[in-house]
Amino acid sequence: MKKILFLILIISLISCCKKEAEQKVPDGEVESKVDSNNINVSILIDLSDRIDPKTNPNSTMEYFQRDTEYIKAIEKGFLNHIKTKKIITYNDQMQVFFNPEPSDPKINDFTKELKVSFDKNTNKVYFNSVEKKYAELPPNIYQSAIKDGKFVGSDIWEFFKNKVNDYCVKEDRRNILFILTDGYMYHENSKFSEKTKTSYLTSKLIKSNHLTTSDFKATLEKNNFGFVKANDDLSNLEIIVLGINPEKGNPFEEAVIKEYWEKWFKEMKIKKYQIKSADLPTNLEPIILKAITGK
Repeated sequence: MKKILFLILIISLISCCKKEAEQKVPDGEVESKVDSNNINVSILIDLSDRIDPKTNPNSTMEYFQRDTEYIKAIEKGFLNHIKTKKIITYNDQMQVFFNPEPSDPKINDFTKELKVSFDKNTNKVYFNSVEKKYAELPPNIYQSAIKDGKFVGSDIWEFFKNKVNDYCVKEDRRNILFILTDGYMYHENSKFSEKTKTSYLTSKLIKSNHLTTSDFKATLEKNNFGFVKANDDLSNLEIIVLGINPEKGNPFEEAVIKEYWEKWFKEMKIKKYQIKSADLPTNLEPIILKAITGK
Protein backbone atom coordinates (compact mmCIF):
# COMPACT_ATOMS: atom_id res chain seq x y z
CA MET A 1 0.00 0.00 0.00
CA LYS A 2 2.85 2.38 0.88
CA LYS A 3 4.55 1.64 -2.45
CA ILE A 4 1.37 2.43 -4.35
CA LEU A 5 0.93 5.73 -2.50
CA PHE A 6 4.59 6.60 -3.17
CA LEU A 7 4.17 5.92 -6.90
CA ILE A 8 1.02 8.07 -7.01
CA LEU A 9 2.90 10.90 -5.30
CA ILE A 10 5.79 10.67 -7.80
CA ILE A 11 3.40 10.65 -10.77
CA SER A 12 1.55 13.68 -9.36
CA LEU A 13 4.81 15.60 -8.93
CA ILE A 14 5.92 14.82 -12.50
CA SER A 15 2.52 15.86 -13.83
CA CYS A 16 2.65 19.17 -11.93
CA CYS A 17 6.18 19.92 -13.15
CA LYS A 18 5.15 19.19 -16.73
CA LYS A 19 2.15 21.53 -16.50
CA GLU A 20 4.31 24.24 -14.96
CA ALA A 21 6.85 23.90 -17.79
CA GLU A 22 4.10 24.09 -20.39
CA GLN A 23 2.73 27.26 -18.83
CA LYS A 24 6.07 29.06 -19.20
CA VAL A 25 5.78 29.26 -23.00
CA PRO A 26 2.33 30.28 -24.36
CA ASP A 27 0.70 28.13 -27.04
CA GLY A 28 2.00 28.88 -30.52
CA GLU A 29 5.13 30.61 -29.25
CA VAL A 30 8.71 29.40 -29.23
CA GLU A 31 10.80 29.99 -26.15
CA SER A 32 13.36 32.72 -26.90
CA LYS A 33 16.99 31.66 -27.23
CA VAL A 34 18.20 35.25 -26.99
CA ASP A 35 20.63 36.09 -24.19
CA SER A 36 20.03 39.82 -23.79
CA ASN A 37 23.28 40.16 -21.87
CA ASN A 38 25.23 39.26 -25.04
CA ILE A 39 25.14 42.04 -27.62
CA ASN A 40 25.84 42.30 -31.31
CA VAL A 41 26.44 45.95 -32.25
CA SER A 42 26.59 47.08 -35.88
CA ILE A 43 27.30 50.53 -37.33
CA LEU A 44 26.14 51.37 -40.87
CA ILE A 45 27.81 54.53 -42.16
CA ASP A 46 26.41 56.69 -44.96
CA LEU A 47 29.48 57.96 -46.85
CA SER A 48 27.52 60.18 -49.23
CA ASP A 49 28.33 63.87 -49.76
CA ARG A 50 26.61 64.63 -46.46
CA ILE A 51 30.09 64.26 -44.87
CA ASP A 52 31.78 66.64 -47.32
CA PRO A 53 32.75 69.86 -45.47
CA LYS A 54 32.64 71.77 -48.78
CA THR A 55 29.15 70.63 -49.79
CA ASN A 56 27.66 70.63 -46.27
CA PRO A 57 29.80 72.87 -44.05
CA ASN A 58 29.02 73.44 -40.38
CA SER A 59 30.96 76.07 -38.48
CA THR A 60 30.15 74.59 -35.07
CA MET A 61 31.36 71.07 -35.83
CA GLU A 62 31.68 69.37 -39.21
CA TYR A 63 29.34 66.43 -39.76
CA PHE A 64 32.11 63.91 -40.35
CA GLN A 65 33.60 64.94 -36.99
CA ARG A 66 30.24 64.41 -35.32
CA ASP A 67 30.11 60.94 -36.83
CA THR A 68 33.52 59.96 -35.47
CA GLU A 69 32.48 61.12 -32.01
CA TYR A 70 29.21 59.15 -32.26
CA ILE A 71 31.29 56.07 -33.13
CA LYS A 72 33.54 56.66 -30.11
CA ALA A 73 30.47 56.84 -27.88
CA ILE A 74 29.14 53.57 -29.36
CA GLU A 75 32.50 51.90 -28.73
CA LYS A 76 32.51 53.28 -25.18
CA GLY A 77 29.04 51.91 -24.49
CA PHE A 78 29.97 48.53 -25.98
CA LEU A 79 33.09 48.14 -23.83
CA ASN A 80 31.31 49.44 -20.71
CA HIS A 81 28.69 46.74 -21.19
CA ILE A 82 31.27 43.98 -21.50
CA LYS A 83 33.13 45.16 -18.41
CA THR A 84 29.99 44.57 -16.33
CA LYS A 85 30.04 40.85 -17.22
CA LYS A 86 32.04 37.89 -16.01
CA ILE A 87 34.71 36.83 -18.50
CA ILE A 88 33.20 33.36 -18.86
CA THR A 89 29.98 34.95 -20.22
CA TYR A 90 31.66 37.04 -22.95
CA ASN A 91 29.96 36.47 -26.31
CA ASP A 92 29.75 39.94 -27.85
CA GLN A 93 30.81 41.60 -31.10
CA MET A 94 30.88 44.95 -32.89
CA GLN A 95 31.44 45.83 -36.53
CA VAL A 96 31.19 48.63 -39.10
CA PHE A 97 29.52 48.43 -42.52
CA PHE A 98 29.19 50.52 -45.68
CA ASN A 99 26.88 49.87 -48.60
CA PRO A 100 28.18 49.82 -51.25
CA GLU A 101 31.75 49.17 -50.18
CA PRO A 102 34.06 52.14 -50.88
CA SER A 103 36.42 51.81 -53.85
CA ASP A 104 39.39 52.72 -51.67
CA PRO A 105 40.94 49.41 -50.46
CA LYS A 106 42.34 51.20 -47.41
CA ILE A 107 38.83 51.87 -46.13
CA ASN A 108 37.90 48.23 -46.54
CA ASP A 109 41.02 47.25 -44.59
CA PHE A 110 40.04 49.66 -41.81
CA THR A 111 36.60 48.04 -41.73
CA LYS A 112 38.12 44.60 -41.15
CA GLU A 113 40.13 46.02 -38.25
CA LEU A 114 36.96 47.44 -36.70
CA LYS A 115 35.25 44.06 -36.50
CA VAL A 116 35.90 43.00 -32.91
CA SER A 117 34.70 40.01 -30.88
CA PHE A 118 34.86 39.11 -27.22
CA ASP A 119 34.66 35.57 -25.82
CA LYS A 120 35.76 33.77 -22.67
CA ASN A 121 39.37 33.66 -23.95
CA THR A 122 39.65 37.44 -24.42
CA ASN A 123 42.37 39.05 -22.29
CA LYS A 124 42.38 42.54 -20.80
CA VAL A 125 44.95 43.85 -23.30
CA TYR A 126 42.35 43.43 -26.05
CA PHE A 127 40.20 46.18 -24.50
CA ASN A 128 43.00 48.70 -25.05
CA SER A 129 43.48 47.60 -28.65
CA VAL A 130 39.76 48.06 -29.38
CA GLU A 131 39.81 51.56 -27.86
CA LYS A 132 42.87 52.42 -29.98
CA LYS A 133 41.30 51.12 -33.20
CA TYR A 134 38.04 53.00 -32.68
CA ALA A 135 39.91 56.21 -31.82
CA GLU A 136 42.22 56.13 -34.85
CA LEU A 137 40.54 54.31 -37.73
CA PRO A 138 37.14 56.06 -38.12
CA PRO A 139 38.76 59.50 -38.70
CA ASN A 140 41.00 57.86 -41.31
CA ILE A 141 37.94 56.40 -43.05
CA TYR A 142 36.21 59.77 -43.29
CA GLN A 143 39.36 61.58 -44.43
CA SER A 144 39.95 58.98 -47.14
CA ALA A 145 36.35 59.28 -48.36
CA ILE A 146 36.48 63.09 -48.40
CA LYS A 147 39.87 63.12 -50.15
CA ASP A 148 38.62 60.62 -52.75
CA GLY A 149 35.62 62.88 -53.43
CA LYS A 150 33.59 60.16 -55.18
CA PHE A 151 30.45 60.26 -53.07
CA VAL A 152 28.39 57.50 -54.69
CA GLY A 153 25.69 57.66 -52.03
CA SER A 154 24.64 55.01 -49.55
CA ASP A 155 22.34 52.19 -50.58
CA ILE A 156 20.56 51.79 -47.26
CA TRP A 157 17.43 50.29 -48.82
CA GLU A 158 19.40 47.48 -50.50
CA PHE A 159 21.30 46.84 -47.25
CA PHE A 160 18.00 46.22 -45.46
CA LYS A 161 16.71 44.10 -48.32
CA ASN A 162 19.67 41.79 -48.84
CA LYS A 163 22.25 42.13 -46.06
CA VAL A 164 20.89 43.19 -42.68
CA ASN A 165 19.72 39.70 -41.66
CA ASP A 166 23.07 38.09 -42.43
CA TYR A 167 25.28 40.93 -41.19
CA CYS A 168 23.47 42.39 -38.20
CA VAL A 169 21.19 39.75 -36.69
CA LYS A 170 22.38 36.91 -34.47
CA GLU A 171 19.63 34.68 -33.07
CA ASP A 172 21.26 34.18 -29.68
CA ARG A 173 22.07 37.84 -28.93
CA ARG A 174 20.57 41.26 -28.51
CA ASN A 175 21.12 42.99 -31.85
CA ILE A 176 21.63 46.76 -32.11
CA LEU A 177 22.18 48.65 -35.36
CA PHE A 178 23.32 52.28 -35.42
CA ILE A 179 22.81 54.09 -38.74
CA LEU A 180 24.80 57.28 -39.31
CA THR A 181 22.96 59.22 -42.01
CA ASP A 182 21.30 62.56 -42.75
CA GLY A 183 17.98 60.77 -43.27
CA TYR A 184 17.80 61.09 -47.03
CA MET A 185 18.03 57.79 -48.86
CA TYR A 186 19.24 57.53 -52.44
CA HIS A 187 21.31 55.26 -54.63
CA GLU A 188 21.02 54.93 -58.40
CA ASN A 189 21.19 51.13 -58.25
CA SER A 190 18.11 50.90 -56.00
CA LYS A 191 15.98 53.79 -57.23
CA PHE A 192 12.45 52.59 -57.96
CA SER A 193 8.85 53.08 -56.91
CA GLU A 194 5.80 50.91 -56.23
CA LYS A 195 2.63 52.94 -56.61
CA THR A 196 3.11 55.86 -54.17
CA LYS A 197 5.99 54.29 -52.25
CA THR A 198 9.66 54.65 -53.14
CA SER A 199 13.00 53.08 -52.29
CA TYR A 200 14.50 56.54 -51.92
CA LEU A 201 13.85 59.88 -50.25
CA THR A 202 15.20 63.23 -51.42
CA SER A 203 14.31 66.83 -50.73
CA LYS A 204 12.99 67.05 -54.29
CA LEU A 205 10.63 64.11 -53.67
CA ILE A 206 9.34 65.71 -50.47
CA LYS A 207 8.48 68.86 -52.42
CA SER A 208 6.86 66.98 -55.32
CA ASN A 209 4.72 65.03 -52.83
CA HIS A 210 3.56 68.37 -51.34
CA LEU A 211 4.86 67.53 -47.87
CA THR A 212 5.83 71.09 -47.09
CA THR A 213 2.99 72.29 -44.87
CA SER A 214 1.87 71.63 -41.30
CA ASP A 215 -0.67 69.02 -42.45
CA PHE A 216 2.04 66.91 -44.13
CA LYS A 217 1.11 63.88 -42.02
CA ALA A 218 -2.47 63.85 -43.34
CA THR A 219 -1.17 64.16 -46.91
CA LEU A 220 1.33 61.36 -46.30
CA GLU A 221 -1.31 59.02 -44.87
CA LYS A 222 -3.95 59.85 -47.51
CA ASN A 223 -1.55 59.04 -50.36
CA ASN A 224 0.25 56.22 -48.53
CA PHE A 225 3.63 57.82 -49.12
CA GLY A 226 6.63 56.08 -47.62
CA PHE A 227 9.50 53.71 -48.28
CA VAL A 228 8.91 50.42 -50.05
CA LYS A 229 9.16 47.68 -47.40
CA ALA A 230 12.58 46.04 -47.64
CA ASN A 231 12.22 43.26 -45.06
CA ASP A 232 9.35 41.26 -43.59
CA ASP A 233 10.48 40.69 -40.01
CA LEU A 234 13.27 42.49 -38.14
CA SER A 235 11.70 42.10 -34.71
CA ASN A 236 15.05 40.89 -33.32
CA LEU A 237 16.82 44.14 -34.23
CA GLU A 238 16.97 47.47 -32.40
CA ILE A 239 17.84 50.54 -34.47
CA ILE A 240 19.19 53.97 -33.61
CA VAL A 241 19.45 56.47 -36.47
CA LEU A 242 21.87 59.34 -35.79
CA GLY A 243 22.47 62.48 -37.81
CA ILE A 244 19.14 63.52 -39.37
CA ASN A 245 20.02 66.74 -41.18
CA PRO A 246 17.27 68.26 -43.39
CA GLU A 247 17.92 70.77 -46.14
CA LYS A 248 16.91 74.31 -45.35
CA GLY A 249 13.78 75.88 -46.78
CA ASN A 250 11.07 73.56 -45.51
CA PRO A 251 10.38 73.87 -41.76
CA PHE A 252 8.64 70.46 -41.81
CA GLU A 253 11.35 68.57 -43.71
CA GLU A 254 12.91 66.97 -40.64
CA ALA A 255 9.54 65.77 -39.36
CA VAL A 256 8.73 64.31 -42.79
CA ILE A 257 12.06 62.45 -42.89
CA LYS A 258 11.47 60.99 -39.44
CA GLU A 259 7.92 59.99 -40.38
CA TYR A 260 9.20 58.08 -43.43
CA TRP A 261 11.74 56.17 -41.34
CA GLU A 262 9.33 55.47 -38.50
CA LYS A 263 6.66 54.11 -40.84
CA TRP A 264 9.28 51.95 -42.57
CA PHE A 265 10.53 50.50 -39.30
CA LYS A 266 7.03 49.63 -38.14
CA GLU A 267 6.26 47.87 -41.43
CA MET A 268 9.40 45.74 -40.95
CA LYS A 269 8.25 44.85 -37.39
CA ILE A 270 11.08 46.70 -35.68
CA LYS A 271 9.87 47.19 -32.12
CA LYS A 272 12.62 49.38 -30.63
CA TYR A 273 14.02 52.32 -32.55
CA GLN A 274 15.13 55.91 -32.15
CA ILE A 275 15.64 58.58 -34.82
CA LYS A 276 17.88 61.46 -33.71
CA SER A 277 18.95 64.71 -35.36
CA ALA A 278 22.58 65.67 -36.09
CA ASP A 279 23.12 67.09 -32.62
CA LEU A 280 26.45 67.67 -30.92
CA PRO A 281 28.08 64.43 -29.70
CA THR A 282 28.03 65.60 -26.07
CA ASN A 283 24.24 65.76 -26.26
CA LEU A 284 23.80 62.41 -27.99
CA GLU A 285 26.34 60.37 -26.02
CA PRO A 286 23.98 59.71 -23.06
CA ILE A 287 21.31 58.52 -25.51
CA ILE A 288 23.80 56.22 -27.25
CA LEU A 289 25.03 54.74 -23.97
CA LYS A 290 21.49 54.19 -22.71
CA ALA A 291 20.51 52.50 -25.99
CA ILE A 292 23.32 49.97 -25.54
CA THR A 293 22.52 49.18 -21.90
CA GLY A 294 18.85 48.83 -22.80
CA LYS A 295 17.87 50.45 -19.50
